[in-house]
Amino acid sequence: MGAIMPHSRQAWAAGLAMAVLLLLMLLLAVQPARAAELELPVPRVTLYPGDVIGDDQLVERAFIAHTVTRSAVYETREMVVGKVARRTLLPGQPIPVNGIRDPYVVIQGKAAMVVFEAAGLTITANAMALQNGGIGDVVSLRNVDSGTIIKGTVASDGTVRLAVP
Repeated sequence: MGAIMPHSRQAWAAGLAMAVLLLLMLLLAVQPARAAELELPVPRVTLYPGDVIGDDQLVERAFIAHTVTRSAVYETREMVVGKVARRTLLPGQPIPVNGIRDPYVVIQGKAAMVVFEAAGLTITANAMALQNGGIGDVVSLRNVDSGTIIKGTVASDGTVRLAVP
């Protein structure tokens, strides 16, 4: 037994020396190229539903490209600034495409100008918006004079355009 004990100590010491050598080789080896990074705008602070997103509320943060689904998040500040949060957006997290919306141009319960144009004839009237709507949205309104419910498309100038039936 006395002969086996020193031999196992030598084997253990040799194994330890080999492990240390391998560890040193790994540490001193050239580092592999960094994974591709993607800079994304993220909130600096918590943004709540209904908050308008300003440039001062955003920062850029690097993400490893393969960990982010690019089609599911906004990639530039310009795409986000001026939009409205649909849900709570957390600091440091990418902004999902379904997490923000364009601001409403027509506000529920507020008066809106309704415009009907056909063959050189233009008719305008006031109506009460029955729902919120952004540019291009189809919204329902109540004609203030007749009480009739009408539908129209929100235009960029804030009017609601009615289509020819």
